[in-house]
Amino acid sequence: MRNVTLNNGLSMPQLGFGVWQVNNDEAASVVLKAIETGYRSIDTAMIYKNEMGVGQGIKDSLIAREELFITTKVWNADQGYEATLKAFDASLERLGLDYIDLYLIHWPTPQFDQYIDTYKALEKLYHEGRTKAIGVCNFDSDHLQRLLDECDLPPAVNQVECHPFLAQNELKTFCKKHNIYIESWSPLMQGGEVLNHPVVQGIARDHQKTGAQVIIRWHLQNDSIVIPKSVTPSRIEENFNVFDFELTDDEIELINNLDRGVRKGPKPSEMNKR
Repeated sequence: MRNVTLNNGLSMPQLGFGVWQVNNDEAASVVLKAIETGYRSIDTAMIYKNEMGVGQGIKDSLIAREELFITTKVWNADQGYEATLKAFDASLERLGLDYIDLYLIHWPTPQFDQYIDTYKALEKLYHEGRTKAIGVCNFDSDHLQRLLDECDLPPAVNQVECHPFLAQNELKTFCKKHNIYIESWSPLMQGGEVLNHPVVQGIARDHQKTGAQVIIRWHLQNDSIVIPKSVTPSRIEENFNVFDFELTDDEIELINNLDRGVRKGPKPSEMNKR
């Protein structure tokens, strides 16, 4: 496992495990399997409604808390300074933890214009030591620039939809300039067309790997944090087994060229659901 160093000096595993769309009643066993496989970073959110299950899986693993990196997020309906502080307390209680490693704003929801106050609440939680790092999800460059202009701490992470069909090159350039790590959600495009693309399959055959392993490796070698999700034990293991090969520069470029700006999720500027 390679760790990256965030802009506040905190070390974070570059490969983590996502639990979006994992039911709460199966989250404990899925998270336990992920930790037993070797994952040490688990990414959840209030809106996933599985924080209690995730917390139980963490407890069942018997791994020391300091060896794990736990991320959760404040949902759109809980934005605002005081509401965010309350939402954090609720997430912490559901997870059964004393602190969070990374706390994120889930969406900017620009129509409601609360993400500055929300981020200032995250800064308070950071200064109190209740979260080790803070950041955002689904923020475009203009949202990030406003945070940089109006808040004290730069985000450590911007978690966004990213896969070979949506490479996010302009956003990656902006984030790199400001020392913000890109973290890729839906990194395999939810098992969609990209896995079976002839370019991906050809590279997979050359390395005797699966398409999913090739794409995860592409994310890692593009210096992104990546959080694939699966509830299938064999795929949980498969997605972790990506440290025994490397893509060549030519192979990375072939995958880079698949970018076509295709999203599975909404555009950040248009997502205002609460």
